[in-house]
Amino acid sequence: MTAPWAMDATALAAEIARGRLSAREAVSATLDRLAAVNPRLNAITLTTAEAALAQADAADAAQAHGEALPPLHGVPVTTKINTDQAGLPTDNGIHAAAGLIAEIDSPVIANLKRAGAIVIGRTNAPVFSMRWFTDNSLHGQTFNPWDRGLTCGGSSGGAAAAVAAGIGPLSQGNDIGGSIRYPAYCCGVAGLRTTFGRIPAFNHSAKGARSLSSHLMAVAGPIARSVRDLRLGLAAMSPGSPHDTRWVDAPLAGPPQPRRAALAIDPLGDGVSPEVADAVQAAGRALVAAGYQVDEVSPPDVDGTAALWLRLALDDILSSLGPAIEAYGDDNARRSLRLLTEGNTASGSLADYLAALGERETRLRQWQLFLEQYPVVVMPVSAKPPLPIDYDLRDGATTAGLIAAQRPLLAISVLGLPAITVPAIHHPGRIPLGVQVVAGRYREDLCLAAAEAIETHAGIHAPIDPV
Repeated sequence: MTAPWAMDATALAAEIARGRLSAREAVSATLDRLAAVNPRLNAITLTTAEAALAQADAADAAQAHGEALPPLHGVPVTTKINTDQAGLPTDNGIHAAAGLIAEIDSPVIANLKRAGAIVIGRTNAPVFSMRWFTDNSLHGQTFNPWDRGLTCGGSSGGAAAAVAAGIGPLSQGNDIGGSIRYPAYCCGVAGLRTTFGRIPAFNHSAKGARSLSSHLMAVAGPIARSVRDLRLGLAAMSPGSPHDTRWVDAPLAGPPQPRRAALAIDPLGDGVSPEVADAVQAAGRALVAAGYQVDEVSPPDVDGTAALWLRLALDDILSSLGPAIEAYGDDNARRSLRLLTEGNTASGSLADYLAALGERETRLRQWQLFLEQYPVVVMPVSAKPPLPIDYDLRDGATTAGLIAAQRPLLAISVLGLPAITVPAIHHPGRIPLGVQVVAGRYREDLCLAAAEAIETHAGIHAPIDPV
């Protein structure tokens, strides 16, 4: 039998339910894996071994008494340091919050626990989760399991690195500008950015109201090694909560749609790296083999849509997080923010902000009309392969190029659409390179079906032993 730590969540849950494996055995094996590989990765900032083993024993006792088993019964998972988990710090990578102990679970973590998942540890993130690179002076640098010289992504970089290295098959992440999709891309695993309002999320420890850009763009979702685990994680995380006013009681599956996909190899119109183009083309071939009609066509004005992210989110960041990063962030966080804002051409005026909100509605309507014709869009995650560590700290010109490369991520965040990062091509010795699969609002089911076809063609190449 495959080692428990190497199984995906679907297989692990099935083995436990059949009685062929106990929850304690699953959790113990994963904790052993954590102890063996985390020193090379620094993906996990806090291990909850004692509590996890006690919960595993309780799960085994419940099963022995014939109690009904929830879908993730006994499955070890990890959670992110910017999300409230009762009894643990929500430190967000900053020293000043190291003692900020959450009293109540965030709804997304409460949902995972109700689904039977057992949390074994907390995953690293950048300061205030505001970089595509995972590093902070409180917990240190998280390394990519495939290549220590490349970023593991951010902000859910610890989550993706942990999943890729076998520290739990499923991890909780969140995404406002690519923070699930980019780490999954960098670590050769799968990540689901859910529709705005799909999964409830709220931090009871938060000191102030969420910014408007967070209301519009910030969502929670799972990171996993297999697409079927994304489906399992989505179902577990999605039950509603009155704490999140955005939550929508939408079905997890919608009406059938034509198996038709738009293949947007260069949706920005100004070039992507050859490796990125190869991955998108490989995904297109996989969909054709699975019976999809695939046309090479791009959705409406990805570049202009991505530009709205800067006009809507950056002013919020500067007004709310900017002072906090200056006061409590580390030197890298402060430099990254300054370089990010250095080349911003948005006026910063209220009039421009309101105009951007109106333009968002226009662009979403244009995309919705496009998605009527092509229910699935396959496009790059980024215009570049995974970047070197601290690439965003070099200079203003490099940061401007980084933002330009990440426009496919930003455009989807602005629109609030669901998107999956899934590996599409793998050259031996290199990170499996992924694509982004996008569908209409609350149609994660269409993303999952197409991503599964791509995964079938490309194969699953994690977990791996960290280099």
